[in-house]
Amino acid sequence: MKNLTAALVAATLSILNFPIQAQQSSLSGSSASMTQQHAHAVQAGYTFVRTSRGVNELVEAGELVRVSANQFVEIHNVSYPYARPAVKTLVERLGSQYFNACGEKLTVTSLTRPIERQPANAHSDSVHPTGMAVDLRIPSKQSCRNWLEKTLLSLEDNNILDVTRERNPPHYHVAVFPDHYVNYLAGESGQSREYTVRRGDTLSAVASRMDTTVAQLRAANGLRSDLINIGQKLVVPGSGGIASAAGARVIATSSTSAPSAPSAPQRTVVTELEHKVRPGETLWRIARSYRTSVDALRVQNGLANDLLRVGQVLRVAMDES
Repeated sequence: MKNLTAALVAATLSILNFPIQAQQSSLSGSSASMTQQHAHAVQAGYTFVRTSRGVNELVEAGELVRVSANQFVEIHNVSYPYARPAVKTLVERLGSQYFNACGEKLTVTSLTRPIERQPANAHSDSVHPTGMAVDLRIPSKQSCRNWLEKTLLSLEDNNILDVTRERNPPHYHVAVFPDHYVNYLAGESGQSREYTVRRGDTLSAVASRMDTTVAQLRAANGLRSDLINIGQKLVVPGSGGIASAAGARVIATSSTSAPSAPSAPQRTVVTELEHKVRPGETLWRIARSYRTSVDALRVQNGLANDLLRVGQVLRVAMDES
């Protein structure tokens, strides 16, 4: 009955073009948050697998992908180490950022679970059978708990996921909204993405949340005023260019070669920047921000691997010829 109710809620919200969202970011969880997660899965057309065979079928179809342990992520006693591709990406990125902040691996304790393997206390609206959820071990260090909770709640604020701190057994239950996360990643890489206006939104609030400006939103959407409507789809322009990379400082500029001919001067400009590593940043993300490569950053800074420390200063040499 609860599943049917959730499906009807999702269908109604879809008809009204009203985005599904939690009322307030919190780790406590609620019936409303479970309904939100379930309704998102229904609206996305995800399969709630009942058996182990069902999991295998989704893996063969490419809807679920393996999530493997690496230098930043530990997979602990996970019977079905598969998830939606966007969930895998989030785990890998979060693991790298967590390791950078805390110096220890992020531990995954559960991913996809078929209905027949759900624990007795599992909620009837659980989305583990769809592959869009991941359970994370609660860190023993207070500082690491604070970092992880703050990061997850920040993503929840952006309607990318829904997180609950469960007590029995203790873990963070994270339900990822794959389509929202894909849009978020597009913004991170400087590509344009889409935002659906929610109740209470203003153009200024949307600009702040999506790390852009009101003027850019107006230009990208052909708006003549700041008036927006619930359910309206806004194109959010990508950040683009190195000017948007906060924390950068130009420390050296350039040399100019003599022109080969008066009508066609040849100019070589080399700019060197300093970038101070901030919490959650990875070498890959910094390289993307400056339109360079991870290998180039390693060479420029004498790095043996991709590990960074918060506050570390990186030199970024850029050829603007």
